Amino acid sequence: MTTDQNRPAALGGPPAFPDGLPLTRVRVPDREGLLGRLGAVLDSGMLTNGPLVRELEERAAELMEVPHVVAVSNCTAGLMLVLQAAGVGDRRPVLMPGFTFSATAHAAHWAGGTPLFAEARERDITLDPADAEARLKAADSPAALMATHVYGTPCQVEELQRVADAAGLPLVYDAAHGLGSKRRGVPVGNFGLAEVFSMSPTKVAVAGEGGLVATRDAALARTLRTARDYGNPGDYDTLFPGLNARMSELHAAVGLTWLAGLPERVAHRGALVAEFARTVAGVPGLRLALPEDGDTSTFKDLTLILDPAAFGLDNRQLADALRAEGIDTRRYFFPPVNRQRAYAHLGQADDLPRTDRLAAAVLTVPLWSQMDPATVRRVADAVVRIQPFAAELAAAAARG
Repeated sequence: MTTDQNRPAALGGPPAFPDGLPLTRVRVPDREGLLGRLGAVLDSGMLTNGPLVRELEERAAELMEVPHVVAVSNCTAGLMLVLQAAGVGDRRPVLMPGFTFSATAHAAHWAGGTPLFAEARERDITLDPADAEARLKAADSPAALMATHVYGTPCQVEELQRVADAAGLPLVYDAAHGLGSKRRGVPVGNFGLAEVFSMSPTKVAVAGEGGLVATRDAALARTLRTARDYGNPGDYDTLFPGLNARMSELHAAVGLTWLAGLPERVAHRGALVAEFARTVAGVPGLRLALPEDGDTSTFKDLTLILDPAAFGLDNRQLADALRAEGIDTRRYFFPPVNRQRAYAHLGQADDLPRTDRLAAAVLTVPLWSQMDPATVRRVADAVVRIQPFAAELAAAAARG
C-alpha cells in the first residue's frame, strides 16, 4: 500500500524542501579577501582601468591557457565587439543555434548582422555542425558562425572549425556558461576566433556583472582593448565606433575572488551531477544534458530532458510537481530564440523542429557550487518519487 509519505507533495505527501530550494544560491567564497580587495580599490581612488582588471585578465588567461584575455562590462558587449571586429555588418546572416540565450542573437543584431538559426544536437543541445554547414551553404553572403557552449557543455569545436574554414567565416563562441569547461582536456577559451564568457551572478565564476573575451589573436585583443573604451586609442581621436564596455575595478575585485578555486568548484559540480544521474538512472523518459566522455562541463545548469510519453508528464507538469516539493525550476531555454517575438520578422519560427522538441522537453533543477551531495540526492529522489504517479498527477492537472 502506498502511504502519504511516499506520495509526491502535489498528491498529499510531505514536500522534499518545506522551506524551499532556489535554483541558484550565490555565496562569496572568500568574503574577507574580497572586502580587503574592495577596500584597496576605494583607497586608491581608481575605480576603472586599474591594476585589478589587468590582474583578472592575467589570472583568467593562466586558467584558460590562452595568451590574451580582455575584460569587458558583460558578455553581450564582448560578443558585440568581437563581431564588429570580425566585420559583421550590412545585415548579413550570422549563423547561430536557435537553442541559446537571446543575448547571442542580440549581439549579432547590434553588431549589424542578421541572426540565421540552426538546429541543436540531440545529445547535448549544442549547435549541430552538419545542420549549420547545410544552412551556411544555402545562405546569401553569411558573415560569421556563432556557437554556444550550452550549460557549459563544450561544442563540437573541431567540426565547427572545419565548417567555418570551409565557408571562409570567423567562428565566435558564446561561452557565457563555459569558464572552467574543457574540450578533450583543452580549456574552453582556445577555440575559434574568440570565446566570450559571462561573470554574471548565475555563473560559476562571478564578478557581479562582467565578461571576459579569450583569444589567441593578438591583433584582435589589441582592437578589443580600444573598442571597450569607445574606440579611443588614448588621444580621444576615436578609431571606430566603440562602446563603453570597460569592467570596473570593483567588479574585477569580485571576479578575482571567484576565480580562486574555480577548477575545484567545477569538479564539485560535476560530482554533484554524477550523483544526480546515478539516483535517477532507470527512470523512464528522463535523461540529462551531459558532455561527451573526456569533456568537462561547468554544469552552469543541471538540465533534464524529458520524453513526455515515456515519463508521463511534460516539463511544465513536472515543474508544477517539483514546485509542490519546494523545488525551483526553469525551462532553460524556452522558447528557443527563433520563436521569440523579437525575431518573428525573420520568419524562422518553424524552421527548427528538433530544436522545438528539445526546447519543449528541458527543465533545469537547482545546482550551485556550495550544494552538498545529500541535497542533490533529495532533488533527484523527488523526481524519482514523482514519476510513478505521473498519470495521477496529469489527471489532477487536467481537472484543474
